[in-house]
Amino acid sequence: MIPMSTTGEKETRWYIIHTYSGQEERVKKNLEQRVATMDVKDRIFRIVVPTEEEIEIREGKRRSVRRKVFPGYILIQMAMDDSSWHVVRNTPGVTGFVSAEDERERRPKPVPLEEHEVEAILKQMESEAPRVKVGLTMGQSVRITDGPFTDFMGVVDQVMSDRGKVRILVSFFGRETPVELDFLQVEKL
Repeated sequence: MIPMSTTGEKETRWYIIHTYSGQEERVKKNLEQRVATMDVKDRIFRIVVPTEEEIEIREGKRRSVRRKVFPGYILIQMAMDDSSWHVVRNTPGVTGFVSAEDERERRPKPVPLEEHEVEAILKQMESEAPRVKVGLTMGQSVRITDGPFTDFMGVVDQVMSDRGKVRILVSFFGRETPVELDFLQVEKL
């Protein structure tokens, strides 16, 4: 559980800031430096670029890569006040907070995340089982590259990402037969 503590009179909440796409890590580093040099450690606590582990299969090889869950966005835990807002908002690469218009003041007001939303995002980041990114879709033509059916052509019938398998319909003697293979045993045509 993520503590929603209070700092003085201000409540600590999680907010989403928008950045230039592909600049998330640089913005995080800039923010961390600004927090340290502008002495707002008591109002800005954590800065997180949500990522998850993903297994990518390319050219018959498995590669482990970190993918951004929300490209162009960073989570920040802070006590919102004018000072902390200005530190974040004036950081190079930050384009703004995810916000809604305050009807009384007629200006955008940063919207905090709900506690359960933050918990779900952080839990997804800590997940031990990496997602498998296959790149195969049903109906796609493939060539079998390994095993007893090497060099046979077939059509993807089912992708089972959770098991790392794919079912291919291969034509034998004029009849389609399903064959279950590992992702590494096929390649796209």
